[in-house]
Amino acid sequence: MEPSRLFDLIPYQIATYDKEIALSKKEAGQWKSFSSRDIKEIVDNLSLAFLKAGLKQGEKVAIISENCPEWNFIDLALQQIGGISVPIYPTITSSDFEYIFDHAEVKMIFVGDQVIFDKAKEVCGDRFIYSFSTIEGAIFWEDFLAIGVNESIEPLELLKETVKPDDMFTIIYTSGTTGRPKGVMLSHTNVLSNVLSIAAIMTPERGTSRVLSFLPLCHIYERTGSFCFMYLGFSIYYAESLETLGENMKEVKPHAFNTVPRLLEKIYDKIVAKGYELTGIKKGLFFWALNLGLDYDPGGHMGFWYDFQLKLANKLIFSKWREALGGEVLQINSGASALQPRLARVFWAAGIKVCEGYGLTETSPVISASICTNEEMRIGWVGKLVKDVKVKIAEDGEILVQGPNVMLGYYKQPDMTDEVLQNGWFHTGDIGELDGEFLKITDRKKEMFKTSGGKYIAPQLMENKFKESTLIDQLMVVGENKNYPSALIVPGFEGLKDYCKHKGIPYTTDEEMIQKPEIIEKYDREIEQINKYFGKWEQIKRFKLLAEPWGIESGELTPTMKLKRKVIFQKFGKEIEAIYQD
Repeated sequence: MEPSRLFDLIPYQIATYDKEIALSKKEAGQWKSFSSRDIKEIVDNLSLAFLKAGLKQGEKVAIISENCPEWNFIDLALQQIGGISVPIYPTITSSDFEYIFDHAEVKMIFVGDQVIFDKAKEVCGDRFIYSFSTIEGAIFWEDFLAIGVNESIEPLELLKETVKPDDMFTIIYTSGTTGRPKGVMLSHTNVLSNVLSIAAIMTPERGTSRVLSFLPLCHIYERTGSFCFMYLGFSIYYAESLETLGENMKEVKPHAFNTVPRLLEKIYDKIVAKGYELTGIKKGLFFWALNLGLDYDPGGHMGFWYDFQLKLANKLIFSKWREALGGEVLQINSGASALQPRLARVFWAAGIKVCEGYGLTETSPVISASICTNEEMRIGWVGKLVKDVKVKIAEDGEILVQGPNVMLGYYKQPDMTDEVLQNGWFHTGDIGELDGEFLKITDRKKEMFKTSGGKYIAPQLMENKFKESTLIDQLMVVGENKNYPSALIVPGFEGLKDYCKHKGIPYTTDEEMIQKPEIIEKYDREIEQINKYFGKWEQIKRFKLLAEPWGIESGELTPTMKLKRKVIFQKFGKEIEAIYQD
């Protein structure tokens, strides 16, 4: 029987796969695993504990934690009794915690560790805090679980029957690039329809494959992904941290995982940095293989000579790349922001199939996804529309979406809901093109701007191209109502160190290096080289190098690593003004 609500995935998994390892986490150096049946028992007991604690249908519970099986247990347990989970990013400020607690009318809070507990404690009011680790002042989750262990299951079974597919099960507060976050209300149908659409195009084998999870479960991308993995009978292993990702990859040997372009960029930059450390013939072979990969087109006919060279490159060089990812990866899903085409090319050439997708929290999230075959992979596009999702392009180029995955609305914000849900279509705010079923994103509607000459600038498209340089880590195009566009640039300092080493330029500190005339001249040449891909009115005329990378905690990036343009404008207003003063 196909599941109709998300918590139906548990009995479905038992009936279909009966997994010995359904969820697993690293604890005291060892992998601790939970079977399908373990999950059912724990989730049922947690549901009963919530009922005994007095939680009622429709009441909200916050989950603030890094990824772990306990996260899933709480989420599923709430679903079974009609409770509503409110996942929150651990890295946001305590004032944002307070806003969400109050706005969502949160009744209980579950936290992952001491740091999160301390931050939540400041603003929790009289709410009880429960924790996934032993913390003084918080109730340990297993102690909470224990109060449901000997309770009768009958009331729970009756309550489960009252939960309908179209009922809201979560409110996800979007990170937002400006202002206060909005609470996106999603139903079981919203997310489950997306799960079934994605499952139909996943290539790893059902029932036996392994996945590594490291993107935040509080984001709809990884959360819907985890429900999809449950449906497919994949064993989900939670990485210890981003720092241990390489080690965890080698331990788990995943067949698939979800990621964001920023992490793929970092992996690529590390690989290239190691290539620069090689000498002689090894270095020559490395960059021969790399350049070969940068020309690759998965759907094209590259010719006999190219195919022969690529086969050799895979044996000598790219095989080591695959080993670094565990050696068994069949599919990597990339989302949340635009993937640089060069990364897609080189990873596919290396036998690492990176499939780009597109969506928003409001669409649960997937609107389109790349099919993991050479024939249907289009570099620079975000794949084909997934099953049951319709898209049309408005007159101004905006992408409009219709389907069972489109949200119920924004919590307590009917006016904002009416702004984006018009005549049955969700307005994404993204600009794009549609070629049959294939979708391409060109920019954010609200981020496009005009120069003083009246020419439109699409900054995302430009920024993505400039970041292809190993010398550029982060970049933001500016220039609204100015004569020409300019840019704030955070250098790729590893690439800059390699350049300095190659040129015999002594490297001191990042701050000092970006002031040196010969370094600024190098960036001038680099910008000029990439400018040729754009029209004259789009070309970057001037720039400012910055020594400190933009981050989530410092406020310039959202938790999904998108630029908070308004914040960057405010922080670097003087630098931007200085660019245009001369």
